[in-house]
Amino acid sequence: MRFEPGRLIVHRNVRRGRIGWVRAARVVSDDDRGLVLWVARNSPVASEVTEAGLGMRAVPFAEWVSSSYRLAAGRWNGPPVLKFLPAGASHSVWWFRDAHDRFAAWYVNLEEPGVRWDDGALAGVDMVDQDLDVVVRPDLGWEWKDEDEFVERLAFPAHYWVADPDAVRAEGKRVIALAEAGEFPFDGTWCDFAPPAEWTTPDELPPGWDRPPVR
Repeated sequence: MRFEPGRLIVHRNVRRGRIGWVRAARVVSDDDRGLVLWVARNSPVASEVTEAGLGMRAVPFAEWVSSSYRLAAGRWNGPPVLKFLPAGASHSVWWFRDAHDRFAAWYVNLEEPGVRWDDGALAGVDMVDQDLDVVVRPDLGWEWKDEDEFVERLAFPAHYWVADPDAVRAEGKRVIALAEAGEFPFDGTWCDFAPPAEWTTPDELPPGWDRPPVR
């Protein structure tokens, strides 16, 4: 399954069969290397929150797992992001930008490989975010991110969606080695990407964005 450049799809994170977050994105390219997506400034999004409106990071995980949830619509809060989902890989790489839309850093999102779906009117990719991440600076220095949250959630194996933390860390180390060597995609590729001028940002998530996950 390949997506045409320019197509509006939804990129979704799934947590134990529930939608954790959704982001509207445009397809930049889709080939043997993988899928490249563009999340524009102010793109419509939705995120899982408690009935009190708190996101997962705003409460202890012990409280989160005993809460009831709803999906709250919102907007992408920050500069635009380019996302590369390598074919079959257990990570994606995001190009973060600063407030002036200049490249700032790579963000390695460790995740279960995405599963694609296409209903005709709408298509998307569902993945499982494994929470532990790596930030790679332009000078190719790096650091782990969200280790505390990762360790906290591992203490709740009946509720957490990460079954093999060693495999997650091993994938992170594998990508870190690529970054330290300055190999693709940490070689300057797409750091100056600019979307076509005709790409518009939708006012809201497209109908069907909350269809049952395929994972």
